[in-house]
Order: sequence, then C-alpha cells, then structure tokens
Amino acid sequence: MGLVSVDTIREARELLAAVVRETPMEHARDLESAHGGPVHLKCENLQRTGSFKIRGAYTRIHGFSEAERGRGVVAASAGNHAQGVALAASLLGTKATVFMPERAPLPKLAATRGYGAEVHLHGEVLEESLAEATAFAERTGAVFLHPFDHPDIIAGQGTVGLEILDQLPEVATVLVATGGGGLVGGVASAVKAVRPDVHVVGVQAEGAAAFPLSLSRGEPVRLERTQTMADGIAVGAPGPVTFAHVRDLVDDVVTVNEESLSRAVLQCLERRKLVVEPAGAAAVAALLEHEGAFAPPVVAVLSGGNVDPLLLLQIIQHGMTAAGRYLSLRLCVPDRPGSLAGVLSRVSELGANVLDVEHSRISGRLAMGEVEIALKLETRGPEHCETVAAQLQRAGFTVML
Repeated sequence: MGLVSVDTIREARELLAAVVRETPMEHARDLESAHGGPVHLKCENLQRTGSFKIRGAYTRIHGFSEAERGRGVVAASAGNHAQGVALAASLLGTKATVFMPERAPLPKLAATRGYGAEVHLHGEVLEESLAEATAFAERTGAVFLHPFDHPDIIAGQGTVGLEILDQLPEVATVLVATGGGGLVGGVASAVKAVRPDVHVVGVQAEGAAAFPLSLSRGEPVRLERTQTMADGIAVGAPGPVTFAHVRDLVDDVVTVNEESLSRAVLQCLERRKLVVEPAGAAAVAALLEHEGAFAPPVVAVLSGGNVDPLLLLQIIQHGMTAAGRYLSLRLCVPDRPGSLAGVLSRVSELGANVLDVEHSRISGRLAMGEVEIALKLETRGPEHCETVAAQLQRAGFTVML
C-alpha cells in the first residue's frame, strides 16, 4: 500500500468543507524570542468535537458502502476519536458503538454519548478496549474504525496540513503532536507534496514515545508500557500504515517531558485564553523544552482541547510548579507570641501569596524554644522565589528549602 497522495487529501478537503471548521491560526508572540522568529498556533482544539479527529472519522465512514453503513461502526478510544466517530456516524446515518476504558474522563464519556454513540466501558487501558471493540466487530459484523492506521483516516487528518499552507504560506517548520501517527503522517503528506522544504516534526511524550524506537529498528515496535498525562497520544505502537508515512515523510520526532506538557497547557490557558489538553499542547511543549531547535516561521498544531476539569486543575498546579511559581520552604523561628504573624507579614511585604501554612513544635530538627513553620507560596517566577528565600533569611529566619 502506497503513501496517501496530496490529491487524495484535497478530495478529503472538498468532502469535509461543509462538515469541519477551518480552524484559526493564532500568533503566539510570547513564544517567539526563544526561536528567533514568528510562532503560530493552529487551533484544532476549536474544531467540532474539540479535536482534529472528526476529519479522519468522517472521511473514513463516508467511504463505506451502503451495506457497511447498515452494519454500523465500532471504535475504541480514550475520548477524542470516540467523539469524532460518534458525530461522523450521526451525520452519515449509521450507528456507532464505542468502547472506552473504565476510567475514561466523564466529560469525554458524556460528550460521546451526547453525539449519539452507544458507549461501553471495558478494560483498564485502551489496548483492552481495542481488543473488545475488535471482538465486537467479529461478533456483530460492525465495521471496526481504527483510530489512525488507515489511508482514509490519514487523508482526513492531512487536511490540517493544507489549511496551514493556505493560512501561512511562508511556514518553515510544522510541529505536530504524535500518538499513533495519523495526524503527523497526514500533515506531512500534504505539506511535503506542496512544500518539500518545510520541516515536519512529530512530538511525543517521553513516557509514550513509540516512534523513536520503531524508527531506529526499521519497523513498528510496541512499548511495554506507557505513562503520561497526555492520554490522547499514549499509543503503545504505530501501525504499519502510519509508520511508513512517518518514516518516509517526517523529518524528525522529538520527545517532551511531563513538566513541559503541563507548562504548555498553562501557557495556552494564560497567554492565549485557549483550553488545550496535554496531548493537544505537545507541540507547544516542544517549543518550551527545545528552545532554538526549530526554524521559524513555526506552526504548532494544538490538536485537542478535551480535558477533564479536575485533571486541568492538577495540570495547572503542576505547570505553575514547573514554571517556578510555587515555593515550598520551612522556617525555624523563636517559639514566642507573634513569631508566625511576623513571618506572614514579611512574606506579604515581599509580594508572595500564602497558599498553605503549617505550624509545628514537634520536629527532630528543632532546638529548645524553636518552632517550625512550613509555607507553600505562590510567586512570580524563579527569580522571585530566590528573592523571597534570601530576604526571609536576611530577616533572621532560618530557611530550609
């Protein structure tokens, strides 16, 4: 099977014209200084169903025969593919059954049902849901819809690449979040056919980076385990179709750590006012972690925005810690009336915000007549953290970070 052609992607774009949104391109000036030129964000988090997945799902189901549509479709997903399949099936008049892990985020579960799919929770991880979806297809005759490893899926996702070329013709580098490889393979197929000089880079989470190992061995390799907050790109192995596209068309695959992912989510929220899930922010994480590595103008694809509010709260806290905006320290002070008030007064003068305080007289580190005060503070960044700690020390408090 050959690679998906740009003509096929153009046909998919015509098909999708009345179905998907041409998502906006946001200029990210705050990210430019580290890369020496313009940086833009392609906002697929604002796409219908909250991610790019509707593009591939609709293209794939539209290609079914009438008999296949009559049998219905079945898919497995942690959330974004599920929603794309559910909406596409509804628009095309076929029944969708979706298997999701038992711990799938409730908002994604509710949205998938809201788009009309019948949802079954099965297994602890996505691989178990995939196995059950495959078994369901064999039992019932429903057509299994793979989340990434099919030419029609790749063609649909590749329409993102055509939009990028239209919106920013001078683009030099495109960064794409990468799980199974359907999106980056499609974008590379579109972009390289028109502008072979553009550098296309896949971005994977360190804890779910199947492509670097697979590319080094020359064939898809399955990871023993995946562990990352970016569940949307936590794929254990590429498929043979997507592997061929990444091997032949993608210039590089880089990885990002969990701190960079959380910082990227926080930066999108604070500076761009965009809600982006960790997987969707992987391309921005690459900009933060690999400063100066990408030739501008750069386009970073924000691939999805479907994030559980409770997880978002944790990510924001993690991102603020990673950005040096939280400071935890312990102080030894004399055990006398007014000591705690004195500490808190000095912290306030230094411009830090107290999030939590603990006062203890029981510690092996304390001498007679001393008390330990543990503080968690919100600060303005790493330099402010250093200033606060130094000034508290200068004020006569014994500071232990």
